[in-house]
Amino acid sequence: MEIKNQRSILKKTTAFVQNYFSTNTDGHDWWHTFRVWQLAIEIAKKEKKGDLFLIEIISLLHDVDDFKITGKTELINTITFLNELKFDPSVIEKICNDINGISYKGANTITSDLSIECQIVQDADRLDAIGAIGIARAFAYGGSKNRPLYIPGDKPIFHNTYIEYKNSKGSTINHFYEKLLLLKDKMNTKSAKTIANKRHKFIEKYLEHFFNEWNTTD
Repeated sequence: MEIKNQRSILKKTTAFVQNYFSTNTDGHDWWHTFRVWQLAIEIAKKEKKGDLFLIEIISLLHDVDDFKITGKTELINTITFLNELKFDPSVIEKICNDINGISYKGANTITSDLSIECQIVQDADRLDAIGAIGIARAFAYGGSKNRPLYIPGDKPIFHNTYIEYKNSKGSTINHFYEKLLLLKDKMNTKSAKTIANKRHKFIEKYLEHFFNEWNTTD
Protein backbone atom coordinates (compact mmCIF):
# COMPACT_ATOMS: atom_id res chain seq x y z
CA MET A 1 0.00 0.00 0.00
CA GLU A 2 1.62 3.22 -1.16
CA ILE A 3 1.42 6.05 1.39
CA LYS A 4 3.66 9.10 1.14
CA ASN A 5 5.62 10.62 4.03
CA GLN A 6 5.52 7.43 6.08
CA ARG A 7 8.33 8.45 8.45
CA SER A 8 6.65 11.78 9.15
CA ILE A 9 3.32 10.04 9.81
CA LEU A 10 4.94 7.56 12.18
CA LYS A 11 6.66 10.40 14.05
CA LYS A 12 3.35 12.26 14.49
CA THR A 13 1.60 9.06 15.52
CA THR A 14 4.27 8.28 18.10
CA ALA A 15 3.97 11.77 19.61
CA PHE A 16 0.17 11.50 19.69
CA VAL A 17 0.20 8.13 21.45
CA GLN A 18 2.93 9.13 23.92
CA ASN A 19 0.86 12.14 24.95
CA TYR A 20 -2.37 10.14 25.06
CA PHE A 21 -0.96 7.60 27.51
CA SER A 22 1.23 10.01 29.49
CA THR A 23 -0.73 9.51 32.74
CA ASN A 24 -1.74 5.86 32.36
CA THR A 25 -0.71 3.51 35.19
CA ASP A 26 -2.90 0.43 34.57
CA GLY A 27 -0.47 -1.42 32.29
CA HIS A 28 -1.76 0.12 29.06
CA ASP A 29 0.76 2.95 29.11
CA TRP A 30 3.04 4.24 26.36
CA TRP A 31 5.68 1.64 27.15
CA HIS A 32 3.19 -1.17 26.53
CA THR A 33 2.44 0.36 23.13
CA PHE A 34 6.16 0.79 22.47
CA ARG A 35 6.89 -2.87 23.25
CA VAL A 36 4.02 -4.05 21.05
CA TRP A 37 5.25 -1.79 18.24
CA GLN A 38 8.80 -3.12 18.43
CA LEU A 39 7.72 -6.76 18.80
CA ALA A 40 5.40 -6.42 15.79
CA ILE A 41 8.24 -5.05 13.67
CA GLU A 42 10.47 -7.93 14.80
CA ILE A 43 7.81 -10.54 14.01
CA ALA A 44 6.98 -9.00 10.62
CA LYS A 45 10.63 -9.00 9.60
CA LYS A 46 11.18 -12.59 10.73
CA GLU A 47 8.02 -13.80 9.02
CA LYS A 48 8.65 -11.59 5.96
CA LYS A 49 4.94 -10.89 5.77
CA GLY A 50 2.60 -7.92 5.87
CA ASP A 51 2.74 -4.21 5.10
CA LEU A 52 5.30 -2.96 7.63
CA PHE A 53 4.02 0.62 7.65
CA LEU A 54 0.46 -0.49 8.41
CA ILE A 55 1.75 -2.88 11.05
CA GLU A 56 3.52 0.03 12.74
CA ILE A 57 0.47 2.32 12.57
CA ILE A 58 -1.86 -0.39 13.88
CA SER A 59 0.59 -1.20 16.69
CA LEU A 60 0.86 2.42 17.75
CA LEU A 61 -2.89 3.06 17.70
CA HIS A 62 -4.16 -0.32 18.92
CA ASP A 63 -5.06 0.83 22.44
CA VAL A 64 -6.18 4.46 22.04
CA ASP A 65 -9.82 3.33 21.86
CA ASP A 66 -9.53 0.21 24.00
CA PHE A 67 -12.85 -0.46 25.77
CA LYS A 68 -10.99 -1.15 29.03
CA ILE A 69 -9.73 2.44 28.94
CA THR A 70 -12.48 4.44 27.21
CA GLY A 71 -15.54 2.39 28.15
CA LYS A 72 -16.71 2.76 24.55
CA THR A 73 -16.63 0.45 21.53
CA GLU A 74 -16.30 3.11 18.83
CA LEU A 75 -12.81 3.97 17.53
CA ILE A 76 -13.41 7.70 17.81
CA ASN A 77 -9.85 8.73 18.72
CA THR A 78 -8.31 6.59 15.99
CA ILE A 79 -10.64 7.80 13.24
CA THR A 80 -10.28 11.46 14.26
CA PHE A 81 -6.49 11.22 14.29
CA LEU A 82 -6.25 9.44 10.93
CA ASN A 83 -8.64 11.92 9.34
CA GLU A 84 -6.44 14.77 10.57
CA LEU A 85 -3.53 13.10 8.77
CA LYS A 86 -5.73 12.86 5.64
CA PHE A 87 -5.62 9.08 5.35
CA ASP A 88 -7.72 7.65 2.55
CA PRO A 89 -11.09 6.38 3.90
CA SER A 90 -10.36 2.86 2.63
CA VAL A 91 -7.08 2.80 4.59
CA ILE A 92 -8.82 4.10 7.72
CA GLU A 93 -11.37 1.32 7.36
CA LYS A 94 -8.60 -1.26 7.02
CA ILE A 95 -6.76 0.04 10.10
CA CYS A 96 -9.94 0.14 12.19
CA ASN A 97 -10.98 -3.36 11.16
CA ASP A 98 -7.56 -4.66 12.17
CA ILE A 99 -7.61 -2.84 15.52
CA ASN A 100 -11.05 -4.30 16.25
CA GLY A 101 -9.68 -7.78 15.58
CA ILE A 102 -6.73 -7.58 17.98
CA SER A 103 -8.39 -7.76 21.38
CA TYR A 104 -8.85 -10.97 23.33
CA LYS A 105 -12.59 -11.63 23.54
CA GLY A 106 -12.88 -14.61 25.87
CA ALA A 107 -11.55 -18.15 26.26
CA ASN A 108 -14.22 -19.79 24.15
CA THR A 109 -14.54 -17.15 21.44
CA ILE A 110 -13.01 -17.62 18.00
CA THR A 111 -11.59 -14.87 15.80
CA SER A 112 -11.18 -15.59 12.12
CA ASP A 113 -10.44 -13.89 8.81
CA LEU A 114 -7.80 -11.64 10.37
CA SER A 115 -5.41 -9.93 7.97
CA ILE A 116 -1.72 -10.75 8.27
CA GLU A 117 -1.14 -7.25 9.67
CA CYS A 118 -3.76 -7.86 12.35
CA GLN A 119 -2.34 -11.30 13.16
CA ILE A 120 1.15 -9.90 13.67
CA VAL A 121 0.05 -7.03 15.92
CA GLN A 122 -2.27 -9.37 17.82
CA ASP A 123 0.68 -11.69 18.46
CA ALA A 124 2.82 -8.80 19.69
CA ASP A 125 0.04 -7.52 21.96
CA ARG A 126 -0.54 -10.98 23.41
CA LEU A 127 3.15 -11.54 23.98
CA ASP A 128 3.20 -8.42 26.15
CA ALA A 129 0.42 -9.97 28.25
CA ILE A 130 2.55 -12.97 29.27
CA GLY A 131 5.94 -13.52 30.88
CA ALA A 132 7.38 -11.26 33.60
CA ILE A 133 5.98 -8.05 32.14
CA GLY A 134 2.61 -9.67 31.55
CA ILE A 135 2.41 -10.64 35.21
CA ALA A 136 3.26 -7.09 36.29
CA ARG A 137 0.67 -5.66 33.89
CA ALA A 138 -2.02 -8.05 35.13
CA PHE A 139 -1.65 -6.90 38.72
CA ALA A 140 -1.39 -3.23 37.71
CA TYR A 141 -4.65 -3.50 35.80
CA GLY A 142 -6.36 -5.54 38.52
CA GLY A 143 -5.40 -2.96 41.11
CA SER A 144 -6.72 -0.13 38.96
CA LYS A 145 -10.10 -1.92 38.83
CA ASN A 146 -10.14 -2.74 42.57
CA ARG A 147 -9.94 -6.46 41.88
CA PRO A 148 -8.64 -8.80 44.62
CA LEU A 149 -5.38 -10.67 44.09
CA TYR A 150 -6.96 -14.04 44.72
CA ILE A 151 -10.07 -15.50 46.34
CA PRO A 152 -9.70 -19.14 47.47
CA GLY A 153 -12.49 -21.30 46.07
CA ASP A 154 -13.44 -18.73 43.43
CA LYS A 155 -13.04 -20.66 40.18
CA PRO A 156 -12.05 -19.14 36.80
CA ILE A 157 -14.79 -18.59 34.23
CA PHE A 158 -14.10 -19.49 30.61
CA HIS A 159 -16.23 -16.90 28.87
CA ASN A 160 -18.23 -17.75 25.76
CA THR A 161 -18.77 -14.18 24.53
CA TYR A 162 -16.93 -10.87 24.53
CA ILE A 163 -19.75 -9.33 26.58
CA GLU A 164 -19.22 -11.92 29.32
CA TYR A 165 -15.45 -11.43 29.22
CA LYS A 166 -15.41 -7.63 29.37
CA ASN A 167 -17.94 -7.61 32.24
CA SER A 168 -15.90 -10.06 34.31
CA LYS A 169 -15.02 -8.90 37.84
CA GLY A 170 -12.94 -11.87 38.96
CA SER A 171 -9.60 -11.84 40.79
CA THR A 172 -6.31 -11.22 39.04
CA ILE A 173 -5.15 -14.80 39.65
CA ASN A 174 -8.33 -16.05 37.96
CA HIS A 175 -7.43 -13.83 35.00
CA PHE A 176 -4.26 -15.87 34.57
CA TYR A 177 -6.41 -18.94 33.90
CA GLU A 178 -9.11 -17.12 31.95
CA LYS A 179 -6.63 -15.48 29.56
CA LEU A 180 -2.88 -15.43 30.14
CA LEU A 181 -2.28 -19.18 30.25
CA LEU A 182 -4.38 -19.63 27.10
CA LEU A 183 -2.46 -17.19 24.91
CA LYS A 184 0.43 -19.52 24.07
CA ASP A 185 -1.87 -21.66 21.95
CA LYS A 186 -3.56 -18.68 20.31
CA MET A 187 -0.51 -17.20 18.60
CA ASN A 188 -0.71 -16.81 14.82
CA THR A 189 2.93 -16.79 13.69
CA LYS A 190 5.81 -19.20 14.19
CA SER A 191 8.01 -16.40 15.55
CA ALA A 192 5.47 -15.45 18.21
CA LYS A 193 4.90 -19.08 19.21
CA THR A 194 8.61 -19.48 19.96
CA ILE A 195 8.64 -16.42 22.24
CA ALA A 196 5.31 -17.37 23.83
CA ASN A 197 6.55 -20.80 24.91
CA LYS A 198 9.30 -19.25 27.03
CA ARG A 199 7.03 -16.63 28.58
CA HIS A 200 4.31 -19.19 29.28
CA LYS A 201 6.73 -21.32 31.31
CA PHE A 202 7.63 -18.29 33.41
CA ILE A 203 3.94 -17.75 34.28
CA GLU A 204 3.56 -21.40 35.26
CA LYS A 205 6.60 -21.11 37.54
CA TYR A 206 5.27 -17.88 39.06
CA LEU A 207 1.90 -19.48 39.86
CA GLU A 208 3.67 -22.43 41.45
CA HIS A 209 5.51 -20.04 43.78
CA PHE A 210 2.36 -17.98 44.40
CA PHE A 211 0.33 -20.95 45.62
CA ASN A 212 3.24 -22.37 47.61
CA GLU A 213 3.48 -19.08 49.51
CA TRP A 214 -0.30 -18.70 49.80
CA ASN A 215 -0.64 -22.14 51.36
CA THR A 216 2.33 -21.84 53.71
CA THR A 217 1.32 -22.34 57.32
CA ASP A 218 4.63 -21.64 59.09
